[in-house]
Amino acid sequence: MKRLGFFVLVCLAALTATAQRANYNIIPLPKEVKIDADHVFTLKDGMGIAYDSSNAEVSRIAQFLQQWVDESTGIQLKLTPADAKAAIRLVIMVPGKKGKKPRQVAEPTEQGKESYTLDVRKDGIELDALAPAGLFRAAQTLRKSLPVTKGQVEMPFVSIADQPRFSYRGVLLDCGRHFFTVEFIKEFLDAMALHGCNQFHWHLTEDQGWRFEVKAFPDLAKKGSVREKTVIGPGNMRIYDNIPYGGYYTQEECREVVRYAAERYINVVPEIDMPGHMQSALHVFPNLGCTGGPYPVAPHWGVMREVLCGGNPETLDFLKTVFGELCDVFPSPYIHIGGDECPKERWQKCAKCQAKIKELGLTSDPKDTGEGGRGSQDGRSAENKLQTYINHEIEQFLASRGRSLIGWDEILSGGLTDNAIVMSWRGTKGGIAAAKQNHRVIMSPNVFAYIDHPQLKDYSKQPRTTDSYQVSCSKMYSFEPVVPEELTEEEQDYILGVQANLWTEQVAYPEHAFYQLLPRLASMCEVQWCNSEQKNFDDWKKRLPQLQKLYDKLGYVYCHQVE
Repeated sequence: MKRLGFFVLVCLAALTATAQRANYNIIPLPKEVKIDADHVFTLKDGMGIAYDSSNAEVSRIAQFLQQWVDESTGIQLKLTPADAKAAIRLVIMVPGKKGKKPRQVAEPTEQGKESYTLDVRKDGIELDALAPAGLFRAAQTLRKSLPVTKGQVEMPFVSIADQPRFSYRGVLLDCGRHFFTVEFIKEFLDAMALHGCNQFHWHLTEDQGWRFEVKAFPDLAKKGSVREKTVIGPGNMRIYDNIPYGGYYTQEECREVVRYAAERYINVVPEIDMPGHMQSALHVFPNLGCTGGPYPVAPHWGVMREVLCGGNPETLDFLKTVFGELCDVFPSPYIHIGGDECPKERWQKCAKCQAKIKELGLTSDPKDTGEGGRGSQDGRSAENKLQTYINHEIEQFLASRGRSLIGWDEILSGGLTDNAIVMSWRGTKGGIAAAKQNHRVIMSPNVFAYIDHPQLKDYSKQPRTTDSYQVSCSKMYSFEPVVPEELTEEEQDYILGVQANLWTEQVAYPEHAFYQLLPRLASMCEVQWCNSEQKNFDDWKKRLPQLQKLYDKLGYVYCHQVE
């Protein structure tokens, strides 16, 4: 009798342990969630996922969902044909096609392609979307709603309708200062996808290392990727490790990253920074500099005065060759040219640059501050205008390849080229100025979006990093990319979205990169995804632990303290 009682207690305990509930209060918070907590659908081992196996993208999403459910709960689901009875159904609503399934809907806009609905009813779970990208976002929502457990899950009835606020939701990883493997980049992309991001800004070249293989110039990556030593002293103390450091990505490796990202509905935006931040290229091609060199691959951080010569005709030939191969490898509609922190000291004294300025008839405006690349955003020196001339040449070249140019907000300094997209990092003024000129804008202000900075006030409680100011989760969450007081409704439409940036001067290892990224990406993703009236930081903090359990399951390193 005692044994029977013990057996019953064990069974009841096991039943309780395997009947945890889903929670739809996820990050980022969907636009509309209607819950009927009195009724549940129980997801169990052996149930099915029904989908259209003739659609390769939908098939892949079904496989992802099967993997994610198993990963979080241990529940193993079967993949079944679209017309089979199944617990979970994946449905693409096809435009113009009659009948209940697929539904007849209008052609989706670009942003509408990421919209979806998720319904849990008596007969199971249905994920509907206008396009596979939306279906993928719906699958991620279901994934994040599941408890991290072992055993069956009670799914309260729910109706979720969701769509992102911004079409551009980016994260930058700087691989110029420190090189990260393709395998790590795939993990980084997985983390981005988990948070609903769709643009991976891949910073591929820097003064400290050239990381992109250019087949026309084999030595550019082979020699330009290697610096002889790296600064390790704090601040301006030039203490070096005297250890050679290098690494670059072959074009095939870049294509693999593009493929992997595309499967997760992330576009890869490559950046070749020019005409500044080019000392690694000048190391290989000293003839492209104003002084002729020699130029070492930079062993320390900061803004280098050695830049590409703006008056040398070989400079544009070099850039067009590089960007031509970049376009061959990256199908992105956006190509980033950098354009930031380009001191004009060399150009002011260079005979070739001054001759080109004279040839083009460029003159300095009276209000110019004389501060070059780090001056005011409306400085109009002849040298800044020479940079605009180079930008225009590259913009025209990229346009011939069907691409749009993105540049940091310094590209405003000599006047914007016709269709340039401005990435505003020195606050939001550059972005506001660009939107007023009817140019597209991506907001990425350093005081809100730079995750290389500390996230905690107490520096001793986190790894050493750039220490000029704190970018906490609450600071990042408070950012509002669209300011109605500054922009008209028409001008607001030019704000494409928001981006977080992980620069890596002080971030050399994968674990440190993830620590800098998380949970701040969980904060930034609500700035990117949610309407401003939805945002509430205290509520966000209450929802974070559920996501952190998934971080733990995935083995992510992250900052456990939130400020």
